[in-house]
Amino acid sequence: MLDINLETRALDGLTGDLLVAGVFAGETRPDAHLKALDQALGGLLLPFLASEGFERKMGEWLVIPTFGKMGVKKIGLLGLGAQKQWTTDRLHEAGAHVVRRAREVRAHEAFVFLPRASRLEVDRFVETLAEGVWLGAYQFHAYRPKPSEVEEARALRTISLCGLERKDLARATRGLERARALAQGVILARDLVNTPAGEMTPQHLVDVAKQFVMQDDCLSLETLDADAMEKLGMHPTLAVGRGSQHAPQGVHLVYHPTKKTKKRIALIGKAITFDSGGLSLKPADQMMTMKSDMAGAAAILGLFHVLPALGLPLEVHGIFLAAENMPSGKAYRPGDVVRAMNGKTIEVLNTDAEGRLTLADALCYGATFEPDAMIDVATLTGAAIVALGDNISALLANDRGLAKALLAAAQDVGETTWELPLFEPYQELIKSRVAELKNIGNRTGGAITAALFLSHFVNGIPWAHIDIAGPSFLEKETRPDWPLGGTGVGVRLLASYLQTLS
Repeated sequence: MLDINLETRALDGLTGDLLVAGVFAGETRPDAHLKALDQALGGLLLPFLASEGFERKMGEWLVIPTFGKMGVKKIGLLGLGAQKQWTTDRLHEAGAHVVRRAREVRAHEAFVFLPRASRLEVDRFVETLAEGVWLGAYQFHAYRPKPSEVEEARALRTISLCGLERKDLARATRGLERARALAQGVILARDLVNTPAGEMTPQHLVDVAKQFVMQDDCLSLETLDADAMEKLGMHPTLAVGRGSQHAPQGVHLVYHPTKKTKKRIALIGKAITFDSGGLSLKPADQMMTMKSDMAGAAAILGLFHVLPALGLPLEVHGIFLAAENMPSGKAYRPGDVVRAMNGKTIEVLNTDAEGRLTLADALCYGATFEPDAMIDVATLTGAAIVALGDNISALLANDRGLAKALLAAAQDVGETTWELPLFEPYQELIKSRVAELKNIGNRTGGAITAALFLSHFVNGIPWAHIDIAGPSFLEKETRPDWPLGGTGVGVRLLASYLQTLS
C-alpha cells in the first residue's frame, strides 16, 4: 500500500514534489492555507486564480510551479465544490482525487492540506481522508507485466496529511490505523472479485479464510465440504454446485471478542464463484462479469480482515456457501424440487436464480446460532439494478430498527443504499403448485420477491437483505474511489454498522 504520513510542519518547512491544497467553490475570502501559499509566492497566486477561471468544482485541478520560491516544486489546487455540500463522503472522494492527480503530474511525494469540517473530529477526518487516498490508489494489475525500473522510479510513493497539531497526533494516528485496516479489507474484497473465476474457485475462498485464522487468534473457522452439507440437509446448495467440477464448499468464520460480548451478529454472503446460469444459460454478454457473483462473500472476507483491528465487543459470524453454477450432464434442471436445510421444499423453475438457493441454506445455518440479527449481502437480482441503477444497493428487512441502522451506516460511509418494501402480498408470486416455494416470481418486482423467498429461511430472527448487484462491479467509473471492476462495496457499510453496536 501507498505510504501515508501525518505531518505537523508548516508550509514553509516542506520540501518535495507537490503540495495539494483543497479549495471550496464560491468562497470570496481565501482560507488560511491559500493566504499562506499566496504570501509564499509573493502575492502572485490569488490574482492568477482570478484570471484563470478556476471554478473549483469537485475534482477540478490546477497546477502551478513555484519557481523555487518554496521548498515544494509545484502547487496543485484541488476543487472541492461548494462548502455547504461538504460531507465525510465528499472528503473521502477528495482523498481519491488527490492520489489520482498526484500520479498525473508524476509526483513521488505529495503534501495535502484539506479543510476540516467543523463538526468532524481529527481522528475521523484523518480516517476518512486516508481511506479515500488508499482506495483511490487501488489498481488491479495481477495479470499485467510488472512495471519497468523507469516506471517504478516515477511512481507515487508517499502522501503526507498536513495541517495537524502536535496535540492531535495521537488521535490522528488512531484514525490512520483504522483507515489502514478498512482500506485493506476493501482492497482484499476488490482483489477477490477481480480475480478470474478459473482461479477463484470455492476451494480458493476456503483457503483465503484459512489464512485469516492463521494470522489472528480471535478468529476461528469451520469448513463444510459436500459430505457435511449433505448431513445438514443443504440440498439446494448441493444442487447448484452439481454441474461443476468444483465441489461446493462452506465457510463459517467467527470473530471472538476479547471484551465482554454484547451481541451476536451473523453475516451471510452470496458466494457463486461463477454464474453461467446453469442449464438456464445466460447470454454471452451477460456472462462476462459473472466472476463477480461472489462479491457478497468477498465483502464478508474483507470485513473479517478488519474485525481484529476494530476490537469490537461483538461475536460476529461470517457464513457463506461457495458454489459454481455450470451446465453439464450432472447439472440440476428446471422443474427439479429440492429440500432446504429447514425442510422447506423449493421448485426450481430457473437455474439462473441459484443465489437465493445457496443463501436459503446459509440463512438456515446462521439461524441455528440464534444471533441477535442476521444480514445477508448478495449480488442477487438484475431487478435491483433496473430499479436503482449501477451505484445503489437495495435494502429489504423484516425489522424496522435494523433497517434504519443499516441505512444510517450506509450514509455514514457513502455507500448509497435505498430501502425497498418487503411487500407481503407478493408472497403469492413465489408459491409453487408442486412444492412450498418456487425460486422465481413474475417478471415484475424481482428484487422484492427474491427477498421474500429468503425470508422463509430466517426463522423469525431480525434480518436484512442487501442486494449489491449494481455497485459490486462497475464497468463505468463514476468517482475515483469507486474503480472499474470490483468495488468492495459492503465492507465499510458492515463495519460502520457493527461499530454502532459496540
